Amino acid sequence: MKIPGDDVIQLGHGSGGDLTNRLVREVFQHTFDNPILDELLDAAVLEVGGSRLAFTTDSFVVDPIFFPGGDIGKIAVCGTVNDLAVSGAEPLFLSAGFIIEEGFPIPDLRRIVRSMREAAERAGVRVVTGDTKVVGRGNADKVFINTAGIGVIPGGRRLSPRCMEPGDVVLVSGTMGDHGLAILAQREGLSFSTPVESDCAPLNRITAAVLEAGGDGVRCMRDPTRGGLATTLNELAGQSGRGILVKEELIPVRREVRGACEMLGIDPLYLANEGKLIAVVAPEKAEMVLKVMKSLPEGREAVEIGEVLSSDEGLVLLETELGATRILTMLEGEPLPRIC
Repeated sequence: MKIPGDDVIQLGHGSGGDLTNRLVREVFQHTFDNPILDELLDAAVLEVGGSRLAFTTDSFVVDPIFFPGGDIGKIAVCGTVNDLAVSGAEPLFLSAGFIIEEGFPIPDLRRIVRSMREAAERAGVRVVTGDTKVVGRGNADKVFINTAGIGVIPGGRRLSPRCMEPGDVVLVSGTMGDHGLAILAQREGLSFSTPVESDCAPLNRITAAVLEAGGDGVRCMRDPTRGGLATTLNELAGQSGRGILVKEELIPVRREVRGACEMLGIDPLYLANEGKLIAVVAPEKAEMVLKVMKSLPEGREAVEIGEVLSSDEGLVLLETELGATRILTMLEGEPLPRIC
């Protein structure tokens, strides 16, 4: 099926925003149509021999491959672990496939692989299989990495946007936009009075704590990567059929990130994050879950930012600092290419 309004792939199709969603729906989901895929979760949930497994895959094409706070290897492991973790699984095993451009320095490859090992050790997972391909000069940009991950989901646990109910509380584990701005600054040679680092980190410890504290009151979790907070909230609203209201003044953004975004004309709510968590929880569980999030280093800046509505189905509304309310749309186009 033809992608509406498009005849060729554009960079925006990889942004994680509206173009990406259209590409997924009109090409991939339409062709591979099946009940597991149609859930469109961060990881597929599989029933195998009486066990429930989470299975996910991702590809990483970061530019630059080394950046403040991480590198393409660290983000490859953390990104895959996080997709499993927000699906309610205990991440266990990863694969790693490399596409390497001819002429790429082996010391840089060793650095990337060591970074992957360190991230895997921190997350408590193992890289157990992989593949390597080398392509000619100019047929790739340095190195691309594909990972897949498998985890186990405890019996009785079900996380899905379809579980969201009016009155549920929306929590985030920390500041928004750090990774996207760190990549932009490194790529463009920008410097700020206060350096900005990527938030790249595994989330499986904080997701486990959230699930232990909230139990079946945890409706769903997501990591707001490509397209940022705004796009991920739109995905949750669309999949749940519920409206979501968030308050601008409550959304945590570092002062230096906000200042740089204002200077560059970028909205931090659309910048990628690689170590932050969105959790939608029942109101009676919100206080306990927030307390637990704040008790961990990766969640010490956690806050409540909004709630699920009984009206405005599929829309995300932003209450501005001036008291007005506007629709917060999904990312359109590609403001910051190759951030993950």
